Amino acid sequence: MITEMNTRDVISMKLLHYLITKKNYTPMIVQGVENEIWLENLDEDYKIVRIVNNYIHNDEQMEFDVFKTKRMAKKVKRKTFTFNIKVLSILTDVGDNVDKEKEYDGVDIIYYEDENKLINNKYIKESFPDLANNLEYSEDGFQLFLKITNEINQKNMKVSMETDNILKPKVPIVTYVLLGIIITIFLIIQTMDKNLVILKYGLQRDLVKMGDVYRLITAAFIHVDITHIITNAYSLFITGRLVESYFGKKKFSIIYFFSAITASLLSICMSENFSIGASGAIFGLLGSLLYFGFHYRVYFGNVLIRQIVPIIILNLGIGFIVPGIDNFAHIGGLIGGYLISRGMGVNSKDRKSDKINGLVLSFIYLAFLIILVVMREA
Repeated sequence: MITEMNTRDVISMKLLHYLITKKNYTPMIVQGVENEIWLENLDEDYKIVRIVNNYIHNDEQMEFDVFKTKRMAKKVKRKTFTFNIKVLSILTDVGDNVDKEKEYDGVDIIYYEDENKLINNKYIKESFPDLANNLEYSEDGFQLFLKITNEINQKNMKVSMETDNILKPKVPIVTYVLLGIIITIFLIIQTMDKNLVILKYGLQRDLVKMGDVYRLITAAFIHVDITHIITNAYSLFITGRLVESYFGKKKFSIIYFFSAITASLLSICMSENFSIGASGAIFGLLGSLLYFGFHYRVYFGNVLIRQIVPIIILNLGIGFIVPGIDNFAHIGGLIGGYLISRGMGVNSKDRKSDKINGLVLSFIYLAFLIILVVMREA
């Protein structure tokens, strides 16, 4: 049974409680370290915060601690596809032989002496100005330990349940409906004059500018040959299930149709030819996965680098090499899908400000494409 805690234990527990429950940091599993707690939050200024209770006797040990920290930060950087990792180390037990005025590149260090100096530290004031209001507790000793550990556990359980709910497979009803519509339209077209269908519903700049705005959507549902329908249907089946599962039915529908429209707009900006097919909207779904994979890279590790990005690069490369592929539609959909996905957000994981910024950028992008189409000469 715990009867008392020393000063270092108390401040460590308080900092943990604040960083996890108030600042949404997540504990990291770091192999080969003892008496250290590593926390990460890729949305904060300090992506990694370390709370270290090891005794550091002299400058030589301090140099090794910084070296070890930088090496681990590089691993996190590669894993999470993050370009810059700022680390804050809070050291609670440091000897007098350590030069506490020395600064290190890539790692900011706080030498804990007491709570007053901690909350007035320049790094704390810049990045955690509300810390002072979150270190006061009416409990102490064992009661403080129970309160803090219970609240940390509740927070971690809530985050875990939210993440599991996002990542668990769901029935992709909207994806199946879209597939059914696309395949049904393809079968109907086989009984008709294909050129007439393209002329009436396909995407073409002059016809859109003359008022046939519906073509921005209808063109995305038209496929006239078997290779085209198989390729796009399979791609929609793979990407649609994932995006619908992560974002939900309503958000998925918005992402899909917004991507289809932005794909069509960039296409007619750059070409006067007729264009058909769902590939622009499907690239929007890839853009959505790119956003999701980057924003939740802590959960996906190297999936973003090893799978999503190579698929996008490969398909765009094929589009530039093989004639007859509307690669501008692919690019338009890709950008539109990424931006509107940010605007939609993923349940409670995205901050309101991020969603607002995503929506603003999406509508700016849409307006920019519309202006380009209007100003484009025939």
